[in-house]
Amino acid sequence: QVQLVESGGGLVQAGGSLRLSCAASGRTSSIVAMGWFRQAPGKEREFVAVFNWGGGGSYYADSVLGRFTISRDNAKNTVYLRMNSLKPEDTAVYYCAARTIVTESTFSSWGQGTQVAVSS
Repeated sequence: QVQLVESGGGLVQAGGSLRLSCAASGRTSSIVAMGWFRQAPGKEREFVAVFNWGGGGSYYADSVLGRFTISRDNAKNTVYLRMNSLKPEDTAVYYCAARTIVTESTFSSWGQGTQVAVSS
């Protein structure tokens, strides 16, 4: 089992920046990728970014490409999401998720979420 804990959310003005963190614990050696998703009020959860282990690269949703950066600190078992040039439409609960060697392409572990609110 992998446990995930997000932090770093908050309220920011449009154009501002935030950095979200996601700390993994438990069977971290089984992780093959970690990603971020978000869910705005009244909308479905959507993919934001993913960081693949082993040189698999990072990928982003078109809506955040060029503004958000996902990175990893291997020693801390932590993944970050740096969010620049924030827009009101980025307001959502942001969730961290992990894929493992067992679940392969499925994000099977999820954090509790952290709220990001961007004011205009």
